[in-house]
Amino acid sequence: MATVGRNVAGPLLFLNLVFYFIVLGFASWCLNRYINGQTHHPSFGGNGATGFFLTFAILAAVLGIVSKFAGGNHIRAWRNDSLAAAGSSSMVAWAVTVLAFGLACKQINIGGYRGWRLKILEAFVIILTFTELLYLLLLHAGIFSSRYGPGYRDGDYGVGARAATEEPAAHKGSDITGTGV
Repeated sequence: MATVGRNVAGPLLFLNLVFYFIVLGFASWCLNRYINGQTHHPSFGGNGATGFFLTFAILAAVLGIVSKFAGGNHIRAWRNDSLAAAGSSSMVAWAVTVLAFGLACKQINIGGYRGWRLKILEAFVIILTFTELLYLLLLHAGIFSSRYGPGYRDGDYGVGARAATEEPAAHKGSDITGTGV
């Protein structure tokens, strides 16, 4: 049974989902203050990279939350067909999270006054970059062994005994020639 990857990926999926909701909340609050021009708020601050960082943090959070829904379906089914949706959406969410991670590093590098909410948002984006990568690797652990996840070499699942031994039936109307219009 492929329960090793499933037992580890399930709690990590939930942890990432909670982290993405926290990032969405903090980034939304900070972006609202940034748009309103209230950067002088004691818990906000910011510098030249703040607007870009907040935009990518919100985008990463929304994509991460949506990818966790596909991941939850995959954890429930744990098959190759659900792995495609979970893996591809998680890869896109991780890629945008890496972009937000780069902007968080740039914002830290520029310096200046940054309030506690921005610092917490930066920390969560940095943590999420690595936990999302770990989750993505756990999803694809079946490449190495089918013990860790749905094996990529399972080519005959879903094929019934009848379908494997008999030839497929012709479609209705397949013997009628049509006119080339």
